[in-house]
Amino acid sequence: MTYGPFEQIAVHVEHGILMLTLDRPDKLNAYTAVMQRELIDVFGEVNTDDAVRAVIVTGAGRAFCAGADLSSGADTFDATTNPARADRNVGPVETVDWSDERLRDGGGRVTLAIFECLKPVIAAVNGAAVGIGATMQLAMDIRIAGREARYGFVFARRGIVPEAASSWFLPRLVGISKALEWCYSGRVFGAEEALKAGLVSEVVDHEELLSRAKAIAREIIENTAPVSIALTRQMLWRGLTMDHPMEAHRIDSRGLYARGASADAREGVASFLEKRPPHFPQKVSDDMPSYFPWWQERKYS
Repeated sequence: MTYGPFEQIAVHVEHGILMLTLDRPDKLNAYTAVMQRELIDVFGEVNTDDAVRAVIVTGAGRAFCAGADLSSGADTFDATTNPARADRNVGPVETVDWSDERLRDGGGRVTLAIFECLKPVIAAVNGAAVGIGATMQLAMDIRIAGREARYGFVFARRGIVPEAASSWFLPRLVGISKALEWCYSGRVFGAEEALKAGLVSEVVDHEELLSRAKAIAREIIENTAPVSIALTRQMLWRGLTMDHPMEAHRIDSRGLYARGASADAREGVASFLEKRPPHFPQKVSDDMPSYFPWWQERKYS
């Protein structure tokens, strides 16, 4: 599959890893509507590309993403006056229809596209990650930070509120008290604090960042079944909203029944007994079980 061409991101696929680089280094990879569209496009396409087994997201230059591009000045976030946000302009705040689909936050569209992804997503945070630069990572599965990385949930300092569905993701990752502390203060903090709170899983030297991210991706690629990973990713993320463990039990049971009868399961056991690397035959594009996507059902049966 060919990706692009793109204006503000760079995409390269090699050895099963899609490397996605936010690519506005002269602007510290500040986020724009163009970048938003390009990110959504990639995460939509990657689900049908069996050549991609994992995604790594990083930034070009010395930043990951320094937040929204503020070059529009005071009107940056105002959809009623900023031409760059004209697609979200649904009229004056006093008379707006709050159910209008056009109100949806662009950052949230990105994190929801990542949430729907069927491939593991790893963030390799190489520098400043502020605002949307921080919140776009929350829907990714593993976050590794370079020692120079800095985070900031700065929304209240800009007179706005957390976006990109971060009010759902962030408390689930670090707990409600830490999420509120960071969002209330809007302060910028370092990689070690992010590690202590569980926002990132590792902090490494800058020169080791991408090699470490690739090593994690390769471990997944070389040892696991793509269909199992796709199901597992959705089972765990969507399990965060379940009201009772019985819901998880029903989905686990479907998965074990379907996958237990699969060619992948036979290969997984055979390769273990024969002490050799596995060669899983099934593909995400063709071999997802018939109960998938289960969350679209009206009720569990």
